[in-house]
Amino acid sequence: MLEQQLINALTLGSVYALFALGFTLVFGVLEVINLSHGAVFMVGAYAAITAVTRFHAPLGVAILAALVVSGLLGLTIDALILRRLRARKAPHLIPMIATLGVTTMVTSAAQGLFGVEVQRFPEAMLPTGEFVFGEVHLRTLELGIVAVAFLLMALLFGVMRYTRQGRALRAIAESPKAAALLGINVEGLFMLTSFTAAALGGVAGVLIGLNFNAVTPMMGAPILHKGIAVVILGGMGDIRGALFGGLFLGCAEVLSKAYLSSQMGDAVAFGLLFLILLVRPAGLFGRVLERKA
Repeated sequence: MLEQQLINALTLGSVYALFALGFTLVFGVLEVINLSHGAVFMVGAYAAITAVTRFHAPLGVAILAALVVSGLLGLTIDALILRRLRARKAPHLIPMIATLGVTTMVTSAAQGLFGVEVQRFPEAMLPTGEFVFGEVHLRTLELGIVAVAFLLMALLFGVMRYTRQGRALRAIAESPKAAALLGINVEGLFMLTSFTAAALGGVAGVLIGLNFNAVTPMMGAPILHKGIAVVILGGMGDIRGALFGGLFLGCAEVLSKAYLSSQMGDAVAFGLLFLILLVRPAGLFGRVLERKA
């Protein structure tokens, strides 16, 4: 029924939004399309499942471990690659190629360490309760996924709007040179942005792994494509757009699978994305920049 499918769409869409939020944060502040974000997403999922299966950590600790491990990976990528490219004022295409290489390297390393088989969280540790409202069933796990996703998104919105660091990040997004002249530690905030964006992506990986109870080395590629779609749909660099774009893509995918065909989810979702961009080329919240001669 429709109500049940909307709950499924909200669960999936909130995770898409969380993933895309980190993606668009990097683009908005660093002006880099980080194609390693999908690999970071995968590493977060493996960090959590390793904490659970090998160290017998509770689920909350596993999510925290994923946040830290993926954040540190994002920080490492920034320190070893992105910062050096910023110093050389490399064209925008170069970071894309470099982070694509990172994706290949990290994915291959995960296949070597964990194998290519699907790994699953132990059923005994997953919440099994549910709330029943007529014919609608809301699993405790789904409720937890949505709560964690929206909590992290709300926390980021609050930091960006009401804290000194958030105002500094907005200033850097407008003009790094002007921000530096005002005494803002631009390079330090670049690294903080990389850590935060990767941490959000890693937690999104855990949530997707929990939702489908499946973790594989190749799980980062499909979510990367959808993350890029969400960012473009919402408007490049706009965190509000990441939220609404993620929810839209989740709804389109779930409803098309439920009422059309299980094989039509991506086709319908990306088809609708294409139609919307015909009307709004800059996305829902983006602005078209005019090029002057």
